[in-house]
Amino acid sequence: MRAFNVGGMAEYRRDEVSDVMALVEEATFDFTMGDCDVAVEKLKRAIEAKPDSFEAWHALAEVQFSERKFDEALEAAEQAHKLKPDDVHINTSLSRIWMEKGDKKQAEHFGAQARILGWKDQLKQGSGPAP
Repeated sequence: MRAFNVGGMAEYRRDEVSDVMALVEEATFDFTMGDCDVAVEKLKRAIEAKPDSFEAWHALAEVQFSERKFDEALEAAEQAHKLKPDDVHINTSLSRIWMEKGDKKQAEHFGAQARILGWKDQLKQGSGPAP
């Protein structure tokens, strides 16, 4: 992983970020076309290149979930959640994963978080929650 320091913080070169996002997009296409193994391999390469790629972790969680590999999906989703805990989509994913794993309390927790984040987003955009 090539990075350089600016003011004490590691910054990724723009081309590396583009390469990682291209891998995520390719993996999403592969998944859509039914080639889950190739999608997982590409997402793991993206994560290896940029471990703080929320998009790669979240996509990996969704692919693993679709394959009913709930432990792997949970691991990837938790990594994504660490990177963006206020993302409505990862909270929704975690809710779905926990429901499939049979933990209703955890599923409800993340489902509630997703609803709250959705309402906050609606308020920012000038409309309240639907009645």
